[in-house]
Amino acid sequence: MLNTESAVRERYSAAAGQREAELCCPVDYDAKYLKVIPDEVIERDYGCGDPSKHVRAGETVLDLGSGGGKICFIASQVVGAQGKVIGVDMNDTMLDLARRSKTVVAEKVGFDNVDFRKGKIQDMAIDRDAVDQYLAEHPVTDESGLQKLEAFIEEMRQSRPMIADESIDVVVSNCVLNLVAPAEKEQLFREIFRVLKVGGRAVISDIVSDELVPIEMQHDADLWSGCISGAFHEHEFLEAFTRAGFQGVTLETLQESPWQTVEGIEFRSATVIAYKPADVECFEHNEAVMYRGPYAKVVDDSGHTFQRGQRTAVCRKTFQLMTGQAYGKDFVGIEPRVEISESEAKPFECTHGEALRSPKVTKGKNFKLTIASEDCCGDEGCC
Repeated sequence: MLNTESAVRERYSAAAGQREAELCCPVDYDAKYLKVIPDEVIERDYGCGDPSKHVRAGETVLDLGSGGGKICFIASQVVGAQGKVIGVDMNDTMLDLARRSKTVVAEKVGFDNVDFRKGKIQDMAIDRDAVDQYLAEHPVTDESGLQKLEAFIEEMRQSRPMIADESIDVVVSNCVLNLVAPAEKEQLFREIFRVLKVGGRAVISDIVSDELVPIEMQHDADLWSGCISGAFHEHEFLEAFTRAGFQGVTLETLQESPWQTVEGIEFRSATVIAYKPADVECFEHNEAVMYRGPYAKVVDDSGHTFQRGQRTAVCRKTFQLMTGQAYGKDFVGIEPRVEISESEAKPFECTHGEALRSPKVTKGKNFKLTIASEDCCGDEGCC
C-alpha cells in the first residue's frame, strides 16, 4: 500500500533543494509581483495556476500547501499592508525556504503581512510546530505519555486551532490538493469550508483528469508525488466543493491542451472558484430574483429552478445569495414595494422556484401609482 504522505514529503524535500522541471505546469504570473521574490523561491515553485489573481486588497488569505511561498508573496502585495497572508505546509525544507525568504520580501515591499505555519491542510486545527515543541519537551516513552500528547492535541483542536473557524476571506491553493490521500480528501474540503468566513471563497488551481485514474496508477509513488495519479476527475473536482456545502461552484479555467498524458488519460490544469453561503433559516421578505439568461432556465445547488425573465419568489437567504458574488452577474434582485422587517418576517415556504412574485408586490421602493409629465424623457434624454 502506497504511503502517499511519505512519497510527497520525500519528493518535495528534494525539489526544495534542486528544481525539478517535471513538477511544473507552465503558468504566466504577473511579472510586477515577482520582482521582490528571491530567485530560489521562483525556481522552486511547482504550481499549475495562479489563484492569486482572484485576491483583493485588505483580505485575509490562506494558501494551502504554500511550499516555498511564491503565491503567498504575490498575494501579500495584492492585499497590501492592511491584509494578511497565511501559508500552511507540512514540508520542513519548503517551510525553511519560505521563512528565510519572508524577511527579504518584507524589506522590499515595506511591510510584513505573511505568516508560515506547519500543518496538514486536511487538518488545519493542529499546529505541527507546537506539536514538535511539545514532543521535544515531553518525549513520549509510554502509554501515559501518549495519552498526555493526545490530550494536548485535542485541547488545541477545541480551544486554540491553528486556523480558526470563519477567519479567512479567501482560501487559495496551487496544485496541492491532489497530493492528499484519497481517504482524507473529503475532510480536506470540510476544512476549507470551516475556516472560511460566510461569503468567503475558495480559489483552487489543481490538476484534473478526463478519465478516472485506475488503482494501479494510484499506487505508483512517482505518479502520485508528480501530481498525476492523485488528480481529481474533472466532474468530481467540482462535486467535492458542492458536497462540502459550497455554492456558486464555477470552473473558472480549464487548460485547453493536456499538461501530460499517461496511459491515454489526459491531465490538465483547472481553477475552481466556490463560495461559502450563510447557514441561516429561510424567512419571507417578499423579495424576488430574475434570471437574466441566456438559458431558458437554470437550477442551483439547492434545487431552486429559475426561469429566464420571471420574478421568482425567494427567501431572504436565497435573495442575498443570488445577488451576491457567486451569482450576482446572472440575476437581478427585485425588492418588495413594502418591506417586511426582520421581526415581522415569517418562515418562507420554499417551492424551489415554482412560485412567482406578483408585480404588484415587487414594484420596488420608488413605485408611484401614476406618473404624469409633459417631458417623459427627462433631462438626460429618452430611455
